[in-house]
Amino acid sequence: LFDFKIILGKNGVPVAENFRVEQSTIADTIQAGQVRVRTLYLSVDPYMRCRMNEETGSDYLLPWQLAEVADGGGIGVVEESKHQNLAKGDFVTSFNWPWQTAAVLDGSLLQKLDPQLVSGHLSHFLGAAGITGLTALLGVKEKGHVAVGAHQTMVVSGAAGACGSLAGQIGRLEGCSRVVGIAGTDEKCSILVQEMGFDAAINYKKGAVAEQLQELFPGGVDVYFDNVGGDISDAVIRQMNQNSHIILCGQISQYNKDVPYPPPLPPEIEKIREERNITRERFLVLNYMDKQEASVLQLCQWIQEGKLKVRETVVEGLENMGAAFQSMMSGGNIGKQIVSISK
Repeated sequence: LFDFKIILGKNGVPVAENFRVEQSTIADTIQAGQVRVRTLYLSVDPYMRCRMNEETGSDYLLPWQLAEVADGGGIGVVEESKHQNLAKGDFVTSFNWPWQTAAVLDGSLLQKLDPQLVSGHLSHFLGAAGITGLTALLGVKEKGHVAVGAHQTMVVSGAAGACGSLAGQIGRLEGCSRVVGIAGTDEKCSILVQEMGFDAAINYKKGAVAEQLQELFPGGVDVYFDNVGGDISDAVIRQMNQNSHIILCGQISQYNKDVPYPPPLPPEIEKIREERNITRERFLVLNYMDKQEASVLQLCQWIQEGKLKVRETVVEGLENMGAAFQSMMSGGNIGKQIVSISK
C-alpha cells in the first residue's frame, strides 16, 4: 500500500513539500473486531492547518506527528471483515481515516454509509451530507438564529468553499430574505448567483468590499457566516445590525499566523460588536452530535430534491494530497475539495 506522511515546521504557509508518499505493508491477517478496507475518497479541509502545529489550539484536535501517517475524513469499502456489524462490500467512513490506499481499522470506530441517501455520490458524505454540511446547517440554526418570516439578511465569506457554498443556500432555505456571498474570483461569484441561488456575490479582490456591502444591504446585515476573518470580516461587522449574529465557522486568513483561536477583533471592531450586541461565539459542530442523524437526513433530502446544490473539486491520486491541501488553503477549490484514491 501507499501512505501519506507529514514533514513540516510549526508556522508559515503549507506547501506540497510538507508531505511525502511512502510505500509500506499492512498485516496479512486481521484480528477480531477489525476490518480491512480499501480507501475510496479522502478529504482535505482548512481545520487541518491547525494539525500541522505542535499546539493545535483546540482540545478536540491532535497534531499530526512528524513522519507519521496523516489522517482526516475518509471513505472506503470493506474488503474483509471480522466485525459483527460490517460485511465485505459495505461502505464506511471515519473522521480519522488514515491517508493510505488501504488499511486495517477497528470496525467499532467506523460508520456504515447508505449510498442511496446520496444517490450513489459517496463523496458527498465527506461534504454536503457529512461534517461540512452539518457545520453549515447547525451553524445557521444554532448560532445564526434564522427564523422564517423574520426577513433576515445574510452574508457568507469564503462563500464558494465547501461550507460557505452550503451555508448560503441553507440560510435561504431556513428563511433568510437576502443572501450575499463573498468570494475571490469572478467565476466563483457567478456560480454562487447563477447556480446556488445567492442574491449577489462580491469579488473581494475587485473593488471595496465595505462600499459594496453598503449598497447591497442599506438596512444592514443580520447574520454573518464567517469563514475567513481578517479585513473582510471587519468590513462585514461594520455593516451589521443591532442584536445580529456572527456564525464563527472558520478564520482561514489567520490560520498561518501564530494567533489564538478565535483571533481577537481589532479594538475598533470589537467596540462596534459590543455596542451593537453582536454575538460572536465559537461554533463547534461536534457539540451538536445529538442532532446529527436528523440533520444528515434533512441535508440528503434537500440534495435529492435539488434544493441544495453541491459542488466538488476532485483531484485524483494519493500522491496529490499535499497539492490538493495547498490548493484548498489558497482558494483553488470550488465547493468541497476531494481526493479520489481508487475506483
